[in-house]
Amino acid sequence: MIDLARDQILDALAAFAATRPRLEFGNYGDRSSYRKEVRSITKDLHDARILLGAVRRSSITGCQLVEAFRGKRLQWNGERLDYTTGQYYQVEYRPAVCSVAVSALWAHYAADVTGDNLGDKIRATARRELPRAISKRWFN
Repeated sequence: MIDLARDQILDALAAFAATRPRLEFGNYGDRSSYRKEVRSITKDLHDARILLGAVRRSSITGCQLVEAFRGKRLQWNGERLDYTTGQYYQVEYRPAVCSVAVSALWAHYAADVTGDNLGDKIRATARRELPRAISKRWFN
């Protein structure tokens, strides 16, 4: 069965993460700090793509994805994404996408584990399913 809402949400998240950050060089003291910021923002894009890919490969439904937005700055209004900026949009919007994907994956992994130490078991699943750097960064 095709879950159109799921695909629509995932496509919107991928498109949102892919938008350019539009950094202004004048906000940075020198080239070194500017380039450091660019590298960090690019790493966030790679993380978002990997996490969204994991969500796409999973059996997570559109309803479960909508639930993953709960309590986040990034929201799904049924048709499009709405983002509430914290301090600096350029460095926050891609991690916001990652946060939604991680919430969806966390709930998905939790459905398959029982007993004590639920968090440890979910993190172990994340280590098996995702690249080491991603699981370490997002599932600690």
